[in-house]
Amino acid sequence: MSDPIRYTQAVGRRKTATARVKLTPAAETSVKVNGMTGDEYFKTSTRRAIPLDPLNLEGIDGTFTIEAKVSGGGVTAQAEAIRMGVARAVTLTDANLRAPLKAAGFLKRDPRAVERKKPGLLKARKSPAWSKR
Repeated sequence: MSDPIRYTQAVGRRKTATARVKLTPAAETSVKVNGMTGDEYFKTSTRRAIPLDPLNLEGIDGTFTIEAKVSGGGVTAQAEAIRMGVARAVTLTDANLRAPLKAAGFLKRDPRAVERKKPGLLKARKSPAWSKR
C-alpha cells in the first residue's frame, strides 16, 4: 500500500530570483515565504496576489499551503518566481491543469535579465557624450 502524496515541490525562477516551492493540500490557502507570512514578506497587495495567480485561474480548484524559500533578485521577481513554482507544482498534482496554466503563461520562464555593462560605455548601451572639439 502506497502513501498518499503529502506535498509537491517545484522550482521557479525569474531574473536572478529563485524560489523553491512546497505545495501542501490544506483547509484554506496560505502563503509562507522564508519563514514569514505572505503579508509580512510582500508589503503591497499586488505582490501578495502574484503567487496565488495559478490557484485563482478558472478550472483550478483546491486550497493549498504554499511554503517558499526565495533567494536573489528583487521582491517582484521573487513573487513571480514563486508563481512559477506554484504553477509547476500544481501541474505535478494534476496533469490536466497544465493547459490552462500554460495558456496563462505561468509555466513559461521569463528570460529577460539585466544586460551586462560593456567596456568603454557608461552602461550596457549608453555611450559617453560625443564632442567634436
